[in-house]
Amino acid sequence: PETCPGRARTMCEMIETDRLTLRRITLADAPRITECITDPRIHRMVASIAPNQSVERTREWIATHKAGADRDTNHIFALQKGEDLVGVIGADRPGAGLAFDIGYWLIPAEWGAGLMTEAASAVQEWLMGRGERAFTSGHFADNPASGQVLKKIGFLPSGRGRVFSLGRGEASDHINMSFIA
Repeated sequence: PETCPGRARTMCEMIETDRLTLRRITLADAPRITECITDPRIHRMVASIAPNQSVERTREWIATHKAGADRDTNHIFALQKGEDLVGVIGADRPGAGLAFDIGYWLIPAEWGAGLMTEAASAVQEWLMGRGERAFTSGHFADNPASGQVLKKIGFLPSGRGRVFSLGRGEASDHINMSFIA
């Protein structure tokens, strides 16, 4: 597949960074993704992942990706390091013309090496190459490392509130962050 950063394209199949390949997720990835997100260090930090998510539910989620990409409202990538899927990053928005919200997770064995900053920067660069100028994101207050990823790519704190987390089963303190080019 063709790599995409800087290209004004709606659909991007693959983005390459120094250490990662960001590629579209396939149904074959469902068992690996489900295995990763059963780790509470992941599902507790992502609002939309249930602690007991099934492979079938992961497949249902993956099946929505193509339509979202076609509508330009949802672009989700697997983070591939060598042969291993080590995380997921996505940019989604409720409708065309609105700001993309960037979300991500990375397996704990890869934390602290700058991989997520590399991936988030690549996705942001690709979207900005298409003309996008505003982005949102955020992190739970007890996950400052995620906030550091966002700060490194130019996001600033823009508010604070409580967000319900399926993985926690309750609302938790959340730091909202924004980026405007």
